[in-house]
Amino acid sequence: MKNILTKLNKIQTELKAPKGQYNTFGKYKYRNAEDILEALKPLLVKHGASLRITDSIEMVGDRYYVKATVHLSDTETAEELTVEALAREADSKKGMDSSQVTGATSSYARKYALNGLFAIDDTRDANTQDNSKEGQFNETHAKKIASINTTEQLKQYWEAHQSLGREFGLAVTARKKEILDIENATKDV
Repeated sequence: MKNILTKLNKIQTELKAPKGQYNTFGKYKYRNAEDILEALKPLLVKHGASLRITDSIEMVGDRYYVKATVHLSDTETAEELTVEALAREADSKKGMDSSQVTGATSSYARKYALNGLFAIDDTRDANTQDNSKEGQFNETHAKKIASINTTEQLKQYWEAHQSLGREFGLAVTARKKEILDIENATKDV
């Protein structure tokens, strides 16, 4: 097990996975699983390791989840490390058929399994932020977002405060998904 842990440490230290995607709604850059894999491939070759990702469907309560498992193997000793991540499949997503919903959920689970194995943090270091400054996303904004109950109100709040940056965009995007999930669940009843 010592060899694969040493190789993992070297890969984690050298890995630079740029944020190659852009969210136009939240106006921030982000990385997806494909960005991480593209950055990993040369490091895997360099350090004598291989990567395999598998998916399975899990039923948790009455909901389906995609479980992504990332397998990192030492090509010399066959030692292997695995990390798993779950992502809940949405009941439906506007503009997507069921196979596309599963595919998007798989990509999400894979990204977070890769993040876990390779110590990739998608958030800023909380110790380097001063959220008390005016013009920055802070707890007051988070509470306001949580209190909004319609996508129209959320859009108006986002338009008025979009300069607050990535964390604000992530919070608005997450709340939008919650609101849409509630609206969809209400329609089904």
